[in-house]
Formats: sequence, structure tokens, C-alpha cells
Amino acid sequence: MSKSNRSLGVAVNEHLTSLGINTPTTSLLEVDRDAKVDKIAALTKEMLETLGLDLTDDSLEETPIRVAKMYVDEIFSGLVPDHFPKCTTVENKFCHGDEFVLERNITMYSDCEHHLRPIIGVAHVAYIPGKKVLGLSKLNRIVQYFARRPQVQERLNQQIAHAIAFITESPDVMVIVDAGHTCVSQRGIMDTNSTTSTACCLGVFGEHDSPMRKEVSSAVRV
Repeated sequence: MSKSNRSLGVAVNEHLTSLGINTPTTSLLEVDRDAKVDKIAALTKEMLETLGLDLTDDSLEETPIRVAKMYVDEIFSGLVPDHFPKCTTVENKFCHGDEFVLERNITMYSDCEHHLRPIIGVAHVAYIPGKKVLGLSKLNRIVQYFARRPQVQERLNQQIAHAIAFITESPDVMVIVDAGHTCVSQRGIMDTNSTTSTACCLGVFGEHDSPMRKEVSSAVRV
């Protein structure tokens, strides 16, 4: 059974585009997977040779194709709607009124779009179910889908939150991301201690004096 849903992925990405928060892409996004791998492998080979590496060495000769497959099939696979997770919802029989669902510490690996260096951290996702409740693992999969793109953390927050709101038909969603950026720790200022926290708060969570916003914020800091 497929764990992806292209039609939902297309709908979610169109929704994010209408909000002006989708990842900027071109028509090359629709290029065949194998053609992408071949082109990226060739360009990676050229880059490594330009750096002076000997790609006839048995440790390096397969590096271009390994890198190409990694980009297309793994770390940037969230660019393609085909990989959007199947999101099973069930009738909400349990959460009513001011009750919310909160999943903390969702492991997240992404890459910054400025230097293509890893962003490593966690996401905390809360929402108030309306008529639908989303399976818990689907929250993890949605986070991972949007993390598997070249990203800026603020946009990542917004994409996760608005995608969940779109799928659950709940206007009340809150997403907090805490992450370290290796473009800061590995280069430039080389600060290995700092982390970045961002939040996207929709609906009642967007009200600064909301008790629910304060409750979620407090819960994720435990």
C-alpha cells in the first residue's frame, strides 16, 4: 500500500502557493527523476574535478552518482508532490472545545537554501481538531516532507502549519521549530552553541493573550 498521495501533495502545494509561502521552483521540477539524477551527477563530477579531486580514485569515483541520488531521492525529495504523505483522518470523537493535540520533539533534518548546509532540530506541532483528527504519525511525515527541501526556517514553520490546517480543516494550528544551523556552526561565524526558534501560530494560537498558546508554549519548554 502506498504511503504517498500525489493528488493531496498537488492540492497542498497549490494552497501554499496561493498564500505566497511555497518554495520557489521552476518547470524543471517536473523533469523525470532519472534525468535529474544524470544531470546532477554530471555537474557534481565537474565541481569535484574543479576542486582538484581525482575521481579515478576508488573512494571518489562513485561520489557524483551517490550525491545525485541523495539529493533527488532523499534530502530534497520534499520538492516533488509525488512524495507527499498519505494523510489518514478520522472523525473527531474525543477532542472538543478547548482541547488540543500536541506532538513534541519531532526529529527534523533540513538544509538551508543559502549554503545547502544541514539544519538539525525538532518541531512541536499542536492543533485543535474540528471534525477531523489526523493520525499522529502523519504529523511527523508532514514535518519531514517539508523539511526535505532547501529551506529557511521561517518558511518551513509556515508550510507545516498551513498544510496541517488545510488537511484537517482546522484554523487553529501552532508549529514551533527549534534547530541548529550548520551554516552558522560550520562556516562564517562558526558558533557551535546557538540555536534558532521560530513559531507559526494560526487561529486562536495567534492571539497573544490566548491561554492555549501559553499552554502549548509552556509544554514544549518542559
